Amino acid sequence: MKKRIIGRVKRVNGPVLIVKDIKDAMMMEMVRVGEQQLVGEVVKLYDGLATVQVYEDATGICPGDNVYGSGMSLSVELGPGLIGTIYDGIQRPLERLMEASGAFISRGLSFDAIDHTKSWEFTPQVKVGDKVHAGMVLGTVEETSRIQHRILVPPHMETGTVAEIAPVGAYTVENEIATIALDNGKQEKLTMMQKWPIRLPRPVDSRLPLKQPLVTGLRVIDSLFPLAKGGTVAIPGGFGTGKTMTQHSIAQWCDADIIVYIGCGERGNEMTDVLREFPQLVDPRTGQSLMERTVLIANTSNMPVSAREASIYTGITMAEYYRDQGYHVAIMADSTSRWAEALRELSGRMEEMPAEEGFPAYLPTRIAQFYERAGYMKALGGSEGSVSIIGAVSPPGGDFSEPVTQHTKRFVRCFWGLDRQLASSRHYPAISWLDSYSEYLGDVQQWWNDHSDGLWHKHRQEIMDLLQREVRLQQIVKLVGPDALPDTQNFILEVCNLFKTAFLQQNAFDEIDRFCPVQKQVKMLSVILAYYEKGLEAINKGVPMVKIRRLRAVQEMARMRLSVQNDDLEAIDKIQLRLERSIDQIGGVYEN
Repeated sequence: MKKRIIGRVKRVNGPVLIVKDIKDAMMMEMVRVGEQQLVGEVVKLYDGLATVQVYEDATGICPGDNVYGSGMSLSVELGPGLIGTIYDGIQRPLERLMEASGAFISRGLSFDAIDHTKSWEFTPQVKVGDKVHAGMVLGTVEETSRIQHRILVPPHMETGTVAEIAPVGAYTVENEIATIALDNGKQEKLTMMQKWPIRLPRPVDSRLPLKQPLVTGLRVIDSLFPLAKGGTVAIPGGFGTGKTMTQHSIAQWCDADIIVYIGCGERGNEMTDVLREFPQLVDPRTGQSLMERTVLIANTSNMPVSAREASIYTGITMAEYYRDQGYHVAIMADSTSRWAEALRELSGRMEEMPAEEGFPAYLPTRIAQFYERAGYMKALGGSEGSVSIIGAVSPPGGDFSEPVTQHTKRFVRCFWGLDRQLASSRHYPAISWLDSYSEYLGDVQQWWNDHSDGLWHKHRQEIMDLLQREVRLQQIVKLVGPDALPDTQNFILEVCNLFKTAFLQQNAFDEIDRFCPVQKQVKMLSVILAYYEKGLEAINKGVPMVKIRRLRAVQEMARMRLSVQNDDLEAIDKIQLRLERSIDQIGGVYEN
């Protein structure tokens, strides 16, 4: 970086500096502070002074230290080599930092985000004389066994003609692979690497309607509260309710092409588990390590608070880059509450007027700016891709009325509320079917109906109605006891209890139950509803409910999530057939 002094430190307030004698500085400019070259960013300019936010430990900075400008905003490097790497909040590779300074990161260390010396096998997709424009694919690189990295024309470049293109061969990200003769008479030389400001969304051609769900393999999500590809969802829950484990399960099993996991302000031991477990997780589609389609950003609670605030922008910028290549990307942000707390701390140090619970008045705006970068897009190059955001929220004491949860609900269309009572009773995933909702039902209904012979919407509505009736009946039971209810109403309680244990509950450690394909979910739901309809008919004929409950087919149905292989759908059909015959038989006895 060229050393251009833009001012001198006047006052130090933790990671927030007041810089005087400002000259030739601009808003959001990336700067280096002091002789240790600490990374910072200009966040305010006024009366010859600037406020600089430092992304490292500011201990040792003193008044009079020089501040050096870079002439550019805080940006990330984008190119082959992102997949499988572990970064901190400002895209410094943690493994390189550990090699240089050990377990604790030394201040002022700086490494290239992607390896500038590694060679990649480049295959051109255009030839000399071809017209190109922003977003078009120049060539491809096999980044991992699953991800083909597409080298794109930068979004800011004007239309031009390919004057030179590198032949098939090995190149580093700094080698020139193309020369474009622009229509304005200038020439632009391109490499396999781009830089992009993290706070600026990457441009797209258009935003497309959401039509297909992000299939997660979790029945409570896919069948009851689906998330569309390109959608946004919040997972709020108190400590120990399973936010992180739910995100891990989704990351491993969802049908997104690429996962970006942002550990934003979480405890160090929790993030350590993530860093240890993710490389060991096996991608069920390829049999390879899950890291071959994953980017990890680790910014723990003991790391500088400013970098925590930047981490979610770093993650979503990388996600947008792969979206522009035509991939479907899922972002796991864990957790946005810690990010909001970082905003609160920095706002307090900058002496801004606090709003609700001390959070800055612009908290809703920042949350909205983050979630609105999700979507199913048509990229500038013509390909279609999506960014889905799954944001965990950690409300203090599990109180969903606190500001971060409430503001997040305003900007997401799906809500998976975690329930402490379910978690305490070891019901996982502990997603409450009463507090949760999805506004994507209409968007994904056609896709689901195509994959369920038109049954999904009808079956979902029926089971949700039963769950609502169960709540009202449970209130009566608490007052007068279950014996006061007729068998027809007690049977509703029985079916809902079976539905919770045999359908909504899943065992992440069971080889079969940890993932449930869409077709199996539809069949399981069909069996349970057939049990309700047939059982109700039998009860109306005078059959005692206890007789129905003791049927062998009912026990088989209760175990089908663990006993029936995911590809053996005929076994579920046989269970349903045996169930209906058994109920018809005892119903015929009582009818006669």
